[in-house]
Amino acid sequence: MRILGISQLSLRRLNAVFSAGTIRGTSSSAAMRLVQFCHKGGEGSVRVGVEQAEGQGVIDLKAFDPSMPSTMREFLEMGQKGMDCAKRALSSGQHVVSRSDIRLLSPVTGPEKVVCVGMNYKDHCLEQNAPIPKEPIIFSKFPSTITGPYDDIILPEESQEVDWEVELAFVIGRKGKHIKEEEALSYVAGFTVANDVSARDWQMKRNGKQWLLGKTFDTFCPLGPALVTTTALKDVHKLGIRCLVNGAAVQDSNTSQLIFHTEKLVAWVSQFVTLCPGDVFLTGTPPGVGVFRNPPVFLKRGDVVECQIDEIGSIRNTVV
Repeated sequence: MRILGISQLSLRRLNAVFSAGTIRGTSSSAAMRLVQFCHKGGEGSVRVGVEQAEGQGVIDLKAFDPSMPSTMREFLEMGQKGMDCAKRALSSGQHVVSRSDIRLLSPVTGPEKVVCVGMNYKDHCLEQNAPIPKEPIIFSKFPSTITGPYDDIILPEESQEVDWEVELAFVIGRKGKHIKEEEALSYVAGFTVANDVSARDWQMKRNGKQWLLGKTFDTFCPLGPALVTTTALKDVHKLGIRCLVNGAAVQDSNTSQLIFHTEKLVAWVSQFVTLCPGDVFLTGTPPGVGVFRNPPVFLKRGDVVECQIDEIGSIRNTVV
């Protein structure tokens, strides 16, 4: 059957395009880089801002509109009202603070959940001679692991095998349970860079080989530098992802290697728990981690770890 010269197949394709566009834009209708920051010398006062561009000045949302909350989690809980205000603030170009006058914090602090995914890069499975998982492998870190994009990673006395893991992270923008895969992106506020710092001795040899303790030491989840809204990225599943230790590349892959994409992870995890604004997902790491090197290599005091993802940015943390 054809309608005005358009086949049903073409109509279905058009419908899919428009549906995808609607879903993609629901949670964050504008391309923005959202940050959490504090003014230097005023470390107790957290603010939400919008970067004018990567690495440039930040518009203070509370200065632009005093009704805006002070934390990203509260901002995300406002839903579209908050996003619309941020868009207006960005367009106004007012209340800009210089990067030199502020300290960037993690884009989200105090989330209800930090959800992590293991073995989620095809090339990472190959480096371990491990089978490709049939379903997502889910674990967690405590929210107290979260630290800022340029803050120190504290090497715990309890571990001698602390390792790096660059990861693509995303943050939930609205509450949902039993979310359909085709609607999942509408629940995502945006994407950021993470380092899933891991104590391999505690992850792989101790604690009954349960991963939690090895993943959850304080400062073991640097995040940042910004929460980049979905619409600001051309294709989040085709981005270069890298980790450098002391300037030398140790991980270099692409998010096209992800086994389970963002939509699948949101749908899968929401079968078990209600997802809430501010919840953080770490989507897995590519090959090149220290534990699988021959001989293994682990972080030591003084090391500088830089995690980079194209179009999102980089975080840089010193091990102390």
